[in-house]
Amino acid sequence: MKYNKHIFICINERAECSVKGDCARVGGKDIRMKFVQLINEHGLKGKVRANKSGCLDACEMGAAIVIYPAGIWYTLVKVEDVKEIFETSILNDRIVERLVASYQTWETMKEIRKSNQVKA
Repeated sequence: MKYNKHIFICINERAECSVKGDCARVGGKDIRMKFVQLINEHGLKGKVRANKSGCLDACEMGAAIVIYPAGIWYTLVKVEDVKEIFETSILNDRIVERLVASYQTWETMKEIRKSNQVKA
């Protein structure tokens, strides 16, 4: 395996009128750049990769990121959360409980989607 950890950060963009929203509009690109900065500061280039990702199909809960190989999904991420995520999940293999996607996260997303279908 080339990388020990892979961070996928959604930077998907949609039309301003989209009811789904998009992760780019809520900081996806800045979040990615902060991860890149922290990877470089900690000498982890070549071991950890922060990848731009297209749609992770969770933009209603954006910004969304996924960390592999652990398969940790974080939603509603802000650039201010990146250092905590990096220190907790990348450096220490733990989970930031307040940001990790849960069953309730996905149920909320379903409700948002249902509501948006009614409006359309």
